[in-house]
Amino acid sequence: MKTNKHVFGFLLGFFATLCHAEAPRKHYYTDIPGVEAQVLIKTTQAWNGTTLPGYGDGQPEISIVRYRFEPGSSLPMHMHPVINAGVLLKGELTVFTKSGDKVHLKAGEPLVELFKEWHYGLNPGSEPVDLIVVYAGTVGTPLVIREQ
Repeated sequence: MKTNKHVFGFLLGFFATLCHAEAPRKHYYTDIPGVEAQVLIKTTQAWNGTTLPGYGDGQPEISIVRYRFEPGSSLPMHMHPVINAGVLLKGELTVFTKSGDKVHLKAGEPLVELFKEWHYGLNPGSEPVDLIVVYAGTVGTPLVIREQ
């Protein structure tokens, strides 16, 4: 759905102004003195290489969630029925899939999450993790489903 794509694109552009990455572009307002924007990530795939699906039908609903994981804490096995992406603001986070794939993130790194694949996250570090995640879903669709 075009509206969902535009809103999601806007939010990712907003987060690009908060962190560092590559490829500044004029359409991100970098031609304005005092403004810096860097694309953190632009992809059609989740972190494990799977292709993201088309957006769902229905009223688009964007959610922005800030998570904090204390050292040693982890989430239960879960999956997301909506496309989402985040930026690790502080700490280190390791994400594991049910099949054994994993990715390790450090502060400032972006992540395009898995879509409908079981996984969990763990803070293996000695400091809290602060993570901002943008979910691009539709009204009535949960952001996360926990494994039973």
